Amino acid sequence: MQHLLAGSRDSLSQKAAYLRVASGCLADSLKSGGFRSMYRGQGVEFCGVREYLRGDDVRTIDWNVTARMGKPFVKLFEEEHELQIFLIVDRSASMFTGSRGKYKYETAAEIAALLSLAGEQNESPVGAVFYDGEIHFSCIPEYGRTRTMLLLSRLDEIKRQKKGSVLDNAIKGAVGMLKHHSLVFIISDFRTTGWEEAFKQLSQKHDIAAIRVTDPSDSDMPEVGTVPFTDSETGERIVLPTSSASFKSSWLDDFRKRTNKLENFFKRHGAGFVSISTEEDPVRSLSNFFNSRHFGGFR
Repeated sequence: MQHLLAGSRDSLSQKAAYLRVASGCLADSLKSGGFRSMYRGQGVEFCGVREYLRGDDVRTIDWNVTARMGKPFVKLFEEEHELQIFLIVDRSASMFTGSRGKYKYETAAEIAALLSLAGEQNESPVGAVFYDGEIHFSCIPEYGRTRTMLLLSRLDEIKRQKKGSVLDNAIKGAVGMLKHHSLVFIISDFRTTGWEEAFKQLSQKHDIAAIRVTDPSDSDMPEVGTVPFTDSETGERIVLPTSSASFKSSWLDDFRKRTNKLENFFKRHGAGFVSISTEEDPVRSLSNFFNSRHFGGFR
């Protein structure tokens, strides 16, 4: 079993201590950023209906239920008392690639750990689902340090991977698990297909921030001559002329097109979107994102 977040289980507590300090500014940025309206007492959520009583506000009448029952019913709402956070973390084979000594998953795990710790500091329930070719771990949102340390431990432990990516199933799982309006972070390189319909369903009830983890080689392939490459997800082999100027131009153009496609998709469905490279500082990148118009643009 590999340990990537801290190097070994003995040093996980030391890494957690560092991340806990680093997450402090993220907790503040998260609370003051575009999602601040969801914090304590700032919103309401539908929780049921009851029969109309004299003095009830007629604007709360549920006309669909009233028509079915033949007498008036009103909608009931409860105040939302906290920001509930849910993490969907990609552990598929493509996340274990990297050109400069760091896997994309290492950055993804650090991002997820920082968000978990920021949630704990803000007294927010945090839940998660981790996946590759199957779902490996999932938990509903709960409060406290015990939940945080469980998530950090599971992020750190990498068992043998199953090929493929079930991002669609992970998103569907979140739809079923989340009973209250939540902020969902999807942390992935999004090098898979077939998840868009599930995403649309999730976005109808929850706010979503899509965090794409990238590697420098995604846009700028190193010049190492004509080299055979194997797709980490499918096993397909192909020979790439990495020293060719036209190839490098096409490689960059393809990266830009995929980026624009993702940006446009997330924007259409009211989600925030940010790309974070393995060479970047996740704390700074997340803080900038939380305080930007891209994160503040949720419905």
